[in-house]
Amino acid sequence: MSPNPFLLAADNSPALLPLLRENPSLASSQDDHGYSLVHAAASYNHLDLLRALIKEFKVDVNLKDEDNETALFVVETPEAARILVEELGIDIHHKGLEGFTARQKIEAEAEFPDVVAYLDTVGASGAGGGDADASIGAPTVPGSLPPPPEGMPVTIGTMDETEEVPQIADPEFRRRIEELAQREDFDTAQGQAELRKLVEEALADQGFGDERNVRAKPE
Repeated sequence: MSPNPFLLAADNSPALLPLLRENPSLASSQDDHGYSLVHAAASYNHLDLLRALIKEFKVDVNLKDEDNETALFVVETPEAARILVEELGIDIHHKGLEGFTARQKIEAEAEFPDVVAYLDTVGASGAGGGDADASIGAPTVPGSLPPPPEGMPVTIGTMDETEEVPQIADPEFRRRIEELAQREDFDTAQGQAELRKLVEEALADQGFGDERNVRAKPE
């Protein structure tokens, strides 16, 4: 029975590279969930193996699993993230099926803040790559609101104090917005997602956006 390359990658076994040199096609193989040796090497911080897979065996560094996530989504150390970004050229702006970049997802999971801090230094804090859904993962200025959902009327300019507040901003909605804005995670991907959900609920109550098209998940 042939050894399992994924187990060998997880253990960083010295038997893996000779196996791949005998069977180069195994280097880019993926399991039933799209998990690849690149994902395994990045996740387990096997940096020499990670370099070998990309440089020697020419595996696509942006190989994606079933969740449309690259190896950058599973890194647990800033060293692995740096190698993927600076040495191997992974796309830092790529988004998974949930609509988040690797940096945004790692931040939302709150497990590896040092990885998030590194990705911030290379400009991975916001959206990029021309994704069609600019309202998800778009960069936000601290204290600002995310782009409004489709169907919400937007008026450019400053509201005069004497102008009537739009009906959507009822007292309960204002209270919930203010409570959310006071949270420490307001400017994170999770906080902004909750804000979008709150706005969309308020719009639905007002009858806005009933005819919006439902966008498919990104491929």
